[in-house]
Amino acid sequence: MILSRSRRILAGLLLSVLLLTTACATKAPSRFDQVQQESTKQKSGQAVAKNATQGSTLNAFFPEGEDGYERVYTQEKKGFAEANLKKDGKVVAQLAISDTTSTPTVASKYANSTKKIDGYPAVEQGKTQTSVLVGKYQVKVISKDPLFNASDREDWIEKFDLDDLAQLK
Repeated sequence: MILSRSRRILAGLLLSVLLLTTACATKAPSRFDQVQQESTKQKSGQAVAKNATQGSTLNAFFPEGEDGYERVYTQEKKGFAEANLKKDGKVVAQLAISDTTSTPTVASKYANSTKKIDGYPAVEQGKTQTSVLVGKYQVKVISKDPLFNASDREDWIEKFDLDDLAQLK
């Protein structure tokens, strides 16, 4: 009887010591903890500017669907609006307008542009994206179908109401 009581006391004592040592042990931050802290800091600087244009306002500058194409709005938020361009029920391109007030570095890529579409500086990004800078707005067309080429993207950029968009403050 005394022996079993001693075992209980010893087991309780060992359990208490184990809990105490694990609770007090300090763990060095892992590489994941470090990355989490860095990304959290980055996000705080990426908020949408208070004076960014509402997405619903940007919708007015998108081209209408025509010649068998259908425009379907997909996203609208402060500083950004996007629509899919469909033909025969299939998405062939994405159309987007974004306010660069929140991301001024985006506008800097147009500084050395020699290409122009409707008088606005233009850039090609890879083989699927064409965009122009219209005042503080970036207008972009992204191919989602291999048959929708650079010439098609330029044609659709020209269909946006670029001149009126340039007047928007």
